[in-house]
This record gives sequence, structure tokens and C-alpha cells, in this order.
Amino acid sequence: MQAVQRLGRDFRLLWAGETVSMVGSAVAGTALPLVAVVGLRASTFEVALLTAVAWLPWLVVGLPAGAWVDRVRKRPVMVACNTVSMLVFVSVPLAQVAGVLSVPYLLGAALAGGIANVFFSVAYRSYLPAIVDGDQLLKANTRLLGSESVAQVGGPGLAGVLAAAFGPVSGVLVDAVSFGVSALCLKGIRRVEPKPVVTQRVRLRTQVADGMRFVADDPYLRVLVLFGAASNLALDGYASIQVVFLARDLGAGVGTIGVVLALVEVGGVVGALLVTRLAGRFGTARAFLLCEVLAAPVMLIGPLDGLTCFVVAGIAVTGGLVGSNVLTGTFRQRYCPPELFGRITASSAVVNYGTIPLGAFLGGVLGEALGVRETMFIMAGVQLASLVILLKSPLRRDRDFPTAAARPLQSLQPPHQPPPAARSGSSPG
Repeated sequence: MQAVQRLGRDFRLLWAGETVSMVGSAVAGTALPLVAVVGLRASTFEVALLTAVAWLPWLVVGLPAGAWVDRVRKRPVMVACNTVSMLVFVSVPLAQVAGVLSVPYLLGAALAGGIANVFFSVAYRSYLPAIVDGDQLLKANTRLLGSESVAQVGGPGLAGVLAAAFGPVSGVLVDAVSFGVSALCLKGIRRVEPKPVVTQRVRLRTQVADGMRFVADDPYLRVLVLFGAASNLALDGYASIQVVFLARDLGAGVGTIGVVLALVEVGGVVGALLVTRLAGRFGTARAFLLCEVLAAPVMLIGPLDGLTCFVVAGIAVTGGLVGSNVLTGTFRQRYCPPELFGRITASSAVVNYGTIPLGAFLGGVLGEALGVRETMFIMAGVQLASLVILLKSPLRRDRDFPTAAARPLQSLQPPHQPPPAARSGSSPG
């Protein structure tokens, strides 16, 4: 508690608001597929499509969102996104009451919420360093992701209870309310965020290119992006059909599904609790590799017969995922220049998150063609194969992630300096 006090009142407000929002999102993450599977009798492909359309906006608006967010204060963007998300998801139970709820309506809500999430996520990651000192970032990220893990533990179980008592759509209403609470907490933050300094008029397209080039040229960011893309393809191809697997292959009811998914997320709590200790003992880079290498093989037992196998695999994967996210998120916040952070985040996320809709789409297509269990085995194999990217990278030789600021880009230098003779995409060393 003393450590949280040192992080300050503004961080506690951000933490509280995001924790409530994470609980709501965790409830909705189970409730939306349950609405589709139980309430609307959706096919395996349609259920997977819910995940695909929610992440599709990263491919469409992710890059310009990152460049635009770098030009403005972050908190107003986050408040506006939470307000839009609240209105979008409160419309789902209203549509059910009106008798017009359908799979296309759910897909439209997921798409609109996904667009708001793009702008919120880019702004949120850029905003944390503005209210937390650099030496406190690991601690702050650990608490935020730890809360997310706790939310993921309680969220699916709550979704199952609500679905059994009031119907699956009630969980979507909880998500809408949580966005409203998060917006109010953000508005209560006192620290005045400095307005971004723009030294020259640069076209949005040029700023987008700056972020992409920075990521492509940096050996650490490039490896993390490539690995994240491959890993997300596998993880979300697997996750997009797991509710169908539990309900139809294993015969679990809505309450049981909620409990099982809650147990899986216990791994995230463990990962968040242990990651600081692992980083202190082995180093941040080695701890990151440890989280990924130990968790991936266990994913192969998830599609075996029985709920126990699914839970054990899920705990291992979730624990490794949360631990590695804490470490890589803190690395980026320390390593990347603040004036480029939004663009770097967006450029990374477009590739990382761009494979999520592809993975969900493949999960649905292969699930229909080959079977749900068989598709989950395929996705677990892809996750295991993605480790080759890390084991062939510079990270295998490092104890810790680097913390030195990276080099500036030509387009960010003062306007009186001439542009490079040829725009080859490379930056000076």
C-alpha cells in the first residue's frame, strides 16, 4: 500500500477507473460470445467473427490514430472513447428489449467498440508516463496488469452468474456501466498534461511513416512486433472458438463456462505477482523469454478431453502472457522517445493486433471445416513455433532490455535543417 501511495493520487484514479473498466470488459468478453451462442444460435464462424471485427479497426485506423494522438493531449481522447464505448454497448440490451438484437447488430457493436478502443489504447499507453515517473513505470504497469488479471478472474465467472440469472446480454450492460465509471475517474485526475510541442508542420502521412520506420529499424522493437504478430494469430485463433469448444464439445453450461474461464485467468494474477521478482533475479529480457518459453508448450494440452486440461493450459498461457506484457510494456515506455510514443505504439499495434482478426477468422473457418478441437491444436502448434522468432533474436544474449533513448528521426528535427537526400527509410545511427 505504501508503494501505491508513492505512485500518487492521479495514478490511483487511473488505476481505479481502468480496473472497473477491465472488469466490465472481462464480463463482456464472455457475455458477447454467450449472447451469440446461446441467445442467437450463432455458428462457430459467426462467434469467431465477433473477435475479428472487434480488432479489425487496428488495421484500418491504427496508424493515423497513433500520429493524431501524438499531436493532442491524451486524457480528453480517453474520456471521449470511454463515453462512446458506453453508448455503443448500452445499446445492445436496449436492442434486445426492442426485439431487434441479431448477430449483425452484435457485429456492428463490436466494430464500433473496436474503433473507440484503438484511439483509447494508443492514448492510454502514451498517457501513463505523463503521470508516473520513469523509475515507477514497472511498478505502475505491474499494478495495472495485475488488476487486469484479477478482473479477468472475476469477469467470466460474473458473466456466467449474470447469464444464468438475467440472460447473457446483462453482462454487456455491466460493460457499458464500467466505461462510464472509467470516464468519471479520468476526469478527476488533477495533473495538467503538457500539450505536445510541434516544432514544425508535418503531414500526417509523414508522421505515420516516422513511426513505422522507427519500429522497422530498431532490432528490439522489430523482434517484439514480429513475435507479437505470430503469437496473437495463434492465441486469438484459439480463444475465438474456446466458448464454442466448452459449450458444444465438452457440454459445459453457461455457469460452468464462466467458472472455467475465471480459473484460467488465475494464471494472470500469478504472472503479475511474480514478474517483478523474476526480472530482479534473471533480468528483464531473460524473464520475458522465460515467461514465453515455459508457457507455450503447455497450450498443447488445452484441447484434450476434460475441463482440467483446458484450465491447466489456460493458467500457464495467461500467466506467461501477463508477465511478458508487463516487461515489454515497461521497456517501450522507457526506451521510446515521448514525442514518438503514440506513433511507435500504433505502428507496433497495427502489426501485432492486425493478426488478431486474421487469427479469429482462421479459427472460425478452420473450426467449421476441420472441427473446433482440431483447430485449437493447430493454433497451439503455431504458438509454439512462434518462439523461434525470439530464440533467433538479440534478446537471447541480453540479461536486460536496453533503456537508452533511441535515435531521433529526420522529420522531427528543426525545420531549418535540410531533409535527407534520399528517403530510403533508414535513419542515421
